[in-house]
Amino acid sequence: MRYLISVIDDKSNPGSTDRRPAISAFNERLVAEGHWVFAGGLADTDAATVVDNRGEQAVFSDGPFVESKEYLAGVWVWEAPDLDVALQLAAEASKVCDRKIEVRPFR
Repeated sequence: MRYLISVIDDKSNPGSTDRRPAISAFNERLVAEGHWVFAGGLADTDAATVVDNRGEQAVFSDGPFVESKEYLAGVWVWEAPDLDVALQLAAEASKVCDRKIEVRPFR
């Protein structure tokens, strides 16, 4: 089963910025164990644009879709046999990247 792993940072109490070596080592382990599908860090929310084309014409709005002190800082997509494995990996990921993690299965 595949899981979307959201890395959540906090503008008022951000995670440490020196985590790249630890994250790289964790990513290498994910690859070696067959869990890695995709990962990427995201630009700051100031770089976001929301597009809404549900009406007569498309509306483009600068900034994130919701203003919040917490924001999506990056994502992983993992392959795991079940939720328990995904949650164990997420607990490790949270420690490694010094941020909260949300785990959501794909349908």
